[in-house]
Amino acid sequence: MTVIRQQDFIDSIADALQFISYYHPADFIHALAEAYRMEQSPAAKDAMAQILTNSRMCAQGHRPICQDTGIVVAFVRVGMSVRWEAELDVVGMVNAGVRKAYLDSDNLLRASIVSDPAGMRKNTGDNTPAVVHFELVQGDKVEVRIAAKGGGSENKAVMKMLNPGDDIVEWVLQSVQGMGAGWCPPGMLGIGIGGTAEKAVLLAKESLMDAMDMHELKARGAANRLEQLRIELFDKINAMGIGAQGLGGLTTVMDVKIRDYPTHAASKPIAIIPNCAATRHIHFELDGAGRAEFTPPKLEDYPDVHWHPAEDARRVNLETITPEQIAQWQPGETVLLSGKLLTGRDAAHKRITEMLVRGEKLPHGVDFTNRFIYYVGPVDPVRDEVVGPAGPTTATRMDKFTETMLAQTGLIGMVGKAERGQLAIEAIKKHGAVYLIAIGGAAYLVSKAIRRARVVAFADLGMEAIYEFEVEDMPVTVAVDARGRSVHDIGPAEWKQRIGMIPLHAID
Repeated sequence: MTVIRQQDFIDSIADALQFISYYHPADFIHALAEAYRMEQSPAAKDAMAQILTNSRMCAQGHRPICQDTGIVVAFVRVGMSVRWEAELDVVGMVNAGVRKAYLDSDNLLRASIVSDPAGMRKNTGDNTPAVVHFELVQGDKVEVRIAAKGGGSENKAVMKMLNPGDDIVEWVLQSVQGMGAGWCPPGMLGIGIGGTAEKAVLLAKESLMDAMDMHELKARGAANRLEQLRIELFDKINAMGIGAQGLGGLTTVMDVKIRDYPTHAASKPIAIIPNCAATRHIHFELDGAGRAEFTPPKLEDYPDVHWHPAEDARRVNLETITPEQIAQWQPGETVLLSGKLLTGRDAAHKRITEMLVRGEKLPHGVDFTNRFIYYVGPVDPVRDEVVGPAGPTTATRMDKFTETMLAQTGLIGMVGKAERGQLAIEAIKKHGAVYLIAIGGAAYLVSKAIRRARVVAFADLGMEAIYEFEVEDMPVTVAVDARGRSVHDIGPAEWKQRIGMIPLHAID
């Protein structure tokens, strides 16, 4: 009989989470390298170069791939012949491993989990609890599949109870179009079909644990209906031209995974969950011989891609920037920011607008006049860092605050990721402001442009506090210009048309 010791299980969970925080799965790296090689859109190719460079840097520096180090999701399969030497139950042991991993002083991971989700939303401080799916199976081993799922991609999950006669491909394409770029493509889509409502969603999440193999599948050909559906969706989604970070290009998804389950004759449940450019998951097995061991990838497994800013990139001094200057910027233009900017995301925006409604002055040090705000919740620094990985968060969550911020604070620019909604675009155009994007999935690379960082307000909000960053050549792209023109409209439209004129075999 296999005996699994509590500390071995806890340590294995912790080691796995640390490992995936700075090592992409090898299949992801290979798929992204191939997508980079094939990409013809300069903007998308630049975004992929940043993601690939960031991935190598994280592997070398043992720091998180993305500042959003995720909500932990674990699928635990326990053999019925296993005996435990443990005082905690399985969920308790998973949470102990999460706590150990996220509080590791050598590689602190960001605590993002809040309790009382419908009320106070107070951060738990150690990223617990995890979401644990537990199953008893035949055998004498414990199998764990574990992931750290980012909020930006998780928020784009969709589920629908289709009628039996409804077209799956049509619904998926409509849903992907509606997702925008907030899930940080290029990545992978997990699709679950069948069962009941909750089963379809669980199938979609489980499918994201599978390795990327689309190129191998297309090379050998589909062996069944689900494989045919995977290929069809892969081709048709990429033909939409959304591209890396929604900038327009050949690759939006690097794979489509599908799992199904028998369902009621009157039903066709379906769910989609995307995995972003910070795909993080790993599988391990415990057989009683001790804690799991994980083999790091070799640096030679990474493509020889080293991102550098373009020579013609516009360099901007944030200390002297004016509305008249930003009025000259064009959608899709590369900009390198230097100087001081403030940060703020959901909780800070809510608090600021409440203060403005009450007629209160903003805290000392929070003056947005002719300044930019960066939508970010950074990882805490370790060793000699001034700040940990500090990539952008999804900007659409700040859309409802944009008019107030631009009208009442003197703010002239915003930096985030993905597209803005119509409400925000109208406010940007009305006030002659600008919205820029940093690359989601390049958080460690972006952090290297931050020379100084200090909390200036709302320290109680933790990673959502307002910081002042002093940056040097921070790489961003003009996403919405002062006239309200959006690169997330222009780029995909252009590349959808281009792809329609390219033979499919030329972009496989």
